[in-house]
Amino acid sequence: MNPLHLAARHGPYVLIGGLAAGLLLPSLAEPMRDLLAPLVVLLLFVTMLRMDPKAIVGSLSDLPKVALTVVGFQLVTPMIVIAFGYACGWTGTPVLLCLLIMTAAPSISGSPNMCMMMGHAPEHAMRLMVVSTALLPLTALPIFLFMPALGDIQAVLEAGLRLSLTILGATGAAIFVRKTVLRAPSQSTLLSLEGLGTLTLAIFVIGLMPSVSATALEDPALAAFWIAFACLANFGAQIVMFQLTRSRLPAARAAAVSLIAGNRNIAIFFVALPPEVTAPIMAFIGAYQIPMYLTPMIMRRFYGRGTPDGRST
Repeated sequence: MNPLHLAARHGPYVLIGGLAAGLLLPSLAEPMRDLLAPLVVLLLFVTMLRMDPKAIVGSLSDLPKVALTVVGFQLVTPMIVIAFGYACGWTGTPVLLCLLIMTAAPSISGSPNMCMMMGHAPEHAMRLMVVSTALLPLTALPIFLFMPALGDIQAVLEAGLRLSLTILGATGAAIFVRKTVLRAPSQSTLLSLEGLGTLTLAIFVIGLMPSVSATALEDPALAAFWIAFACLANFGAQIVMFQLTRSRLPAARAAAVSLIAGNRNIAIFFVALPPEVTAPIMAFIGAYQIPMYLTPMIMRRFYGRGTPDGRST
């Protein structure tokens, strides 16, 4: 059988395999570091290539709702975290900084792939990913103004711009290929593309896990705390959001919004944060990958059975 088809059909297990390799074989991470950026581009391109070009952008009438969702995620929620931190005097604590960075970040680039692994259409997750990245410069600015200890806002804006250009480039290339070479892909071809995206995600995580392995060797209790905290923050956000949207949105949209509520591209902020801020929370970066890569396995049945009609539209 085609190995890409196997990867597509067993996507959650493939992701867990990548996660386990990253945890148990930290020596693999070093050669992977230079490949992380190209893997992001490949993942975006393959994801776009699998989708119908008309569905990539989606209807213009849907964009205001998508933008409103993004503002709620990336501006309103982190401002609530900041207000809570000031009220309790916890503004400098690692836990609060982790929550702030997580809630202020845009969607992960793999969110459409994860939606497909859970049996839902990826278009709404794709729109959320594109719009959340495009709006990052606007939503991040107030957060950095209220929390100047976070670092240089210019570096974050530049990182957001680079990611936006990457998404646009991958989208343009995929649309060109779909309209010229791959006008009517077969189901076998689409399944192969899904499998390639799954393998790319699994390889990507290997380069992100050394911080957890190092912390576990030095202080197992601390590593366990960060893993538990990351799982609580990630899965908790998904469950709360799904309870709020399950009866108000179609299945695919409720799943996409809920998945992105807990799975954010936190790495985009670490290009700007000073070392004294990142040092205490580096373990969280790696630990956060664990619930992220377990999401398709753990949340698939939850999203599938939690909608009123079970449809994925």
